[in-house]
Amino acid sequence: MAISVSINLGYEFGVKASASEVFAVLSDVPASASHFPKVDKLVDLGGNSYRWEMEKIGVAQVKLQTIYACKYVSNKAKGTVVWTPIAGEGNAQVSGSWKITDKKKSTHLVLSIQGELTLALPGMMKMVVAPVVEAEFEKMVEKYIDNLTAHFGGEV
Repeated sequence: MAISVSINLGYEFGVKASASEVFAVLSDVPASASHFPKVDKLVDLGGNSYRWEMEKIGVAQVKLQTIYACKYVSNKAKGTVVWTPIAGEGNAQVSGSWKITDKKKSTHLVLSIQGELTLALPGMMKMVVAPVVEAEFEKMVEKYIDNLTAHFGGEV
């Protein structure tokens, strides 16, 4: 038996670094991933595709690990980094995008993430597990943003 947990997050913020500096980090998946918390392994699958293997979380009886893979497409002229899920890799499908806008003295960022995580747990556990998974993912994304903001010299 399995349960599915949906994630849909959006963030908008500004940083003090130049748009070209921000794009250079966000379009380089290993560099960007180095700021994301609780990544156990980032596996290069070739063709600008990567498998993310997150650290296991949970309590003694229940350990959960999120694994997913995405293909990344960067477009400097449009200021975008877009990722789409690769089917058949792991227990989650994750997609999203960065929109990077040059504001001359700062850079405006919009982050969008959608995900569907499938966990091998009894259906009756969904009411307990789903909010925990959603909160944990949201905390990790917010820490990622904090880490990037610090790397880029602070928030505007």
